[in-house]
Formats: sequence, structure tokens, C-alpha cells
Amino acid sequence: MENVNCVECAGDVAIADDVMIGEIVECPECGAELEVVNNNPVSLALAPEVEEDWGE
Repeated sequence: MENVNCVECAGDVAIADDVMIGEIVECPECGAELEVVNNNPVSLALAPEVEEDWGE
């Protein structure tokens, strides 16, 4: 496990060692959905909002 700072509130987010790029994690402090954009070292970005027409 690795702790990374949330990009929204700077709180600690626990990231599994086998995390994959593109995986979505949730900040336990503010509830923000974060996307893993790099896994060595782990870095996070706000996950994109889901658009209504996705999957159509």
C-alpha cells in the first residue's frame, strides 16, 4: 500500500501496490473520484465526469 495526496483536498488516499493506470479510486476524506494517471510513481488526477451519451 502507498499513500498519495488527493488532488482535491490533499488528504491521504491509500493506493494498492498493484494499481493500474486508468483505475478510479475514491478519496476517503472528501469523496472525490480520482483516476490513476501513473503508477510509478503513483499520481492521481480528478476523474472525468461521466457524460450522458457514453456507451451509446
